[in-house]
Amino acid sequence: MTPSVYVVLPCYRTLGLTVEVIAGIGPEVAGIVVVDDGCPDGTGDHVSAAVTDPRVVVLRHESNQGVGAATLTGFAHAFARGADIAVKLDGDGQMHPGDIARLVRPIALGQADVAKGNRFFNPAWLERMPADRRLANLLLSFSSKPSSGYWAMFDASNGFFAIHRAVFAMLPVERLARGYYFETDLWFRLGLVRAVIVDVPIAPRYSEAAAATSQVRLWRLAPVFVGNVLRNGFKRLFYRYLLQDFSAGSLYLALAVVLTGFGGVFGLATWIHNAVQGVVTTPGTVMLAALPVFLGLQFLFAFLAFDISAQPTRPLHPDLGPGPGDFGA
Repeated sequence: MTPSVYVVLPCYRTLGLTVEVIAGIGPEVAGIVVVDDGCPDGTGDHVSAAVTDPRVVVLRHESNQGVGAATLTGFAHAFARGADIAVKLDGDGQMHPGDIARLVRPIALGQADVAKGNRFFNPAWLERMPADRRLANLLLSFSSKPSSGYWAMFDASNGFFAIHRAVFAMLPVERLARGYYFETDLWFRLGLVRAVIVDVPIAPRYSEAAAATSQVRLWRLAPVFVGNVLRNGFKRLFYRYLLQDFSAGSLYLALAVVLTGFGGVFGLATWIHNAVQGVVTTPGTVMLAALPVFLGLQFLFAFLAFDISAQPTRPLHPDLGPGPGDFGA
């Protein structure tokens, strides 16, 4: 059974670009949902007037709510209309609509629950990406690995992705971030339900028009990203290794925290006390502080190896019951 694919285009100040993106969407897509996220330039009205494609539906937010909110509005509409797979495609032309078929293929074949673009797959493609974005995307990709648990995933800030309806239904939509942190927060939520995410090589596109309409100020948003990544990282460790399961990884992590914490606190307290008293710290005391730290680091490395090897490999949606997402032969 061929899955029904819908494309969601969140739009904000993309007047003139979104129409070109829609024109490039092929017949493999059953529906196109354009979400005007309170655009001051009237992108939604422009699409309604200029596009005659019967697949297109234009939704509007009265005020700007963020790319995440616009995407969720579009996903809700697409799945309500019977979509099996929803694709997020930005309306500014930075992603090629011709890549949609390749993007959804792993989901349609039952190999993944979510598929996302990876602009870093081919080193030659990096020359097309502005240097500041390349650096920022690299930092975001590395920081999202421990917060999401998807160590093999890269280009975490890439907004070109597809998701199966059954897996989307498992997510706490009301808790997902609404702004530019949406994708990174989504990976964290997907990690908690053990969904399988695969990277699909996608060449980047950065036209002058698209760059001019981009509203992202990467370095200004950096503190927000760092705070959210740290918060989600601690949440994931708590949920994954205490609430959801108790495994060898749980023991490695607990021993790493206890031993490293004890050695560090004991060593610092002893050093301060002896410095104040003018007493020379004995080799035995130094070893008593250093040995737990060394052992704790060993357990930390063991935990990292366990966590990296524990990434989900079996897709969820084929086991979530028969229905439109069951793509059997």
